Amino acid sequence: MKILVPVKRVVDYNVKVRVKSDQSGVELANVKMSMNPFDEIAVEEAIRLKEAGKAEEIIVVSVGPKGATETIRTALAMGGDRGILVEHDGETEPLAVAKILKSIVEAEGPGLVILGKQAIDDDCNQTGQMLAQLLGWPQGTFASKVVVNGSDVDVTREVDGGLETVKLTLPAIVTTDLRLNEPRYASLPNIMKAKKKPIDEKTPADYGVDMTPRLTTLKVEEPAKRSAGIKVASVEELVAKLKEKGVIA
Repeated sequence: MKILVPVKRVVDYNVKVRVKSDQSGVELANVKMSMNPFDEIAVEEAIRLKEAGKAEEIIVVSVGPKGATETIRTALAMGGDRGILVEHDGETEPLAVAKILKSIVEAEGPGLVILGKQAIDDDCNQTGQMLAQLLGWPQGTFASKVVVNGSDVDVTREVDGGLETVKLTLPAIVTTDLRLNEPRYASLPNIMKAKKKPIDEKTPADYGVDMTPRLTTLKVEEPAKRSAGIKVASVEELVAKLKEKGVIA
């Protein structure tokens, strides 16, 4: 079985994001970029399935600028086998990405697609679900445990009331949550080996997909700064302050 793992290049999660002065977006110039953390978890899960003998090949896909090649190389150094870069310098939206992934899935024929539940830059949480709809495949989202059993996969999902386990018939789509696993660090020998692994370069036009944005960002603002807390001497004073702030009547 092949496993397809889409990954996204985003601002590193350790970087403090700064809003542009014109409020048109966030500052990306001279900012460290890395793989979306949820996608790292997806790559790790695919590698573990391969190590367990459940998969034979891991294909890593990214839709984005030329710099996303390094993101793919990181996944290959972790244990992926080959990559596909669909180069696009403009804005990427979930539906367009899902359409490209659909074409790649049809060409490659994977038995499982594993991707992060959302990207930390736009928090859309849409690509996996859209891809499942376009392909007509079953989906297991917010996965905290994935077990492949022959032609089925059991996915334990994190829901508001606790955990839910669903059985999906392969081929299927799985989106990963934080508690699924702890991604490994790529060793230096594997980083060197990853430089020789193949990465096919494509364009959206190769898949007949129009990347023209359907959404317009009107304004991006930083969250309001939190005011400092205060100490109160008694319950009565606490109640009085809460009434003053309108928290309680």
